[in-house]
Amino acid sequence: MSTSSAAVRFGRGHTDDLMSFLSAAPSPYHAVTVAAERLEKAGFRQVLETDSWDGTAGGRYVLRGGAIIAWYVPEGARAHTPFRIVGAHTDSPNLRVKPLPDTGSAGWRQIAVEIYGGTLLNTWLDRDLGLAGRLSLRDGSERLVNVDRALLRVPQLAIHLDRSVHSDGLKLDKQRHMQPIWGLGDVREGDLIRFLEEETGLPAGEVTGWDLMVHSIEPPSYLGRDRELVAGPRMDNLLSVHAGTAALAAVAATGDLPYIPVLAAFDHEENGSQSDTGADGPLLGSVLERSVFARGGTYEDRARAFAGTVCLSSDTGHAVHPNYPERHDPTHHPRANGGPILKVNVNQRYATDGSGRAVFAAACERAGVPWQTFVSNNAMPCGTTIGPITAARHGIRTVDIGVAILSMHSARELCGADDPYLLANALTAFLQG
Repeated sequence: MSTSSAAVRFGRGHTDDLMSFLSAAPSPYHAVTVAAERLEKAGFRQVLETDSWDGTAGGRYVLRGGAIIAWYVPEGARAHTPFRIVGAHTDSPNLRVKPLPDTGSAGWRQIAVEIYGGTLLNTWLDRDLGLAGRLSLRDGSERLVNVDRALLRVPQLAIHLDRSVHSDGLKLDKQRHMQPIWGLGDVREGDLIRFLEEETGLPAGEVTGWDLMVHSIEPPSYLGRDRELVAGPRMDNLLSVHAGTAALAAVAATGDLPYIPVLAAFDHEENGSQSDTGADGPLLGSVLERSVFARGGTYEDRARAFAGTVCLSSDTGHAVHPNYPERHDPTHHPRANGGPILKVNVNQRYATDGSGRAVFAAACERAGVPWQTFVSNNAMPCGTTIGPITAARHGIRTVDIGVAILSMHSARELCGADDPYLLANALTAFLQG
């Protein structure tokens, strides 16, 4: 573990900013929009996939749905200059609105939702919930929507009506028990979309498609006697998206770089990454190749650039749980505020190997950031990330890292208040080379 005392680039103000970012990004579409706005302020400009690209120096980004790929070409970059990539994902487990949303029972009006990803269902009970996402309009355009007030609620059954809950545990049926209420009266088809059209100032009948999801309206907050912890939604994995955005903007300001730094924030990681905006799709490879070719490169230059490229796949991992320490590996106990974690699994659920460990260790040492190692208990199945997908799909050396948190996949997760800026410092040093 590196314990260098060198000064860091980001401090606690970065964590304050993370909480603002989490509040502003209740959906992947909001997350990439906010990230793009921050990169615009740092001098980046959007390029469209349907346009031709030039190879001049500067920062650029591509938006596609809930994904963003951003990169900075320094002055003098060659066509075969390798990339340094920070990979992350914008989606989080939650409840998503079905195509026919208006439903209800026993005089209650409800919204029909589908379970997205491996969410902890009980964490959505008895919370005040908002609704956010994107609306697709009749003319082909899109509009973001965020009803960030107490609109929905998934009510838990009273103890008096289920005395077995203490002995048998809470058992939730995904179809019958997770449909939120939003009012009283008869079900009226089209009511939810009409409500959202009114909320966004759109004419009736203008919305023809939607990608909507619920979110807890409770804002992120510091926690603990000394405010050394942060509680908030969607840390898995907007914490990494925020850190990667900050790191890319920071290194672009330095100008003189030996690599081309890249932020690749994908959608749909929580359900396998197989989409046109997921890590298992063609988006990243297409952007990197077009960048090479825009600088006059050939396929040979593309191959050379990819061969020298390294990706840090940054996602949250598991801090040791004080109430369940036996669920963790007995010799690997990542702790909150102990710095970012290196995630290792020899069965390639994570992409890290010894050479990748050396790259990450060197970046942390340059940044003066402590770091830790995570390995799963052999008796517990290991999760996975975009790391192995990126390595296999593009032939890019990839290292899995992240921040150790508790309550992963809950509607509200928990991390150390220092770890977000320690991660951002490590990512900055990595992108700088």
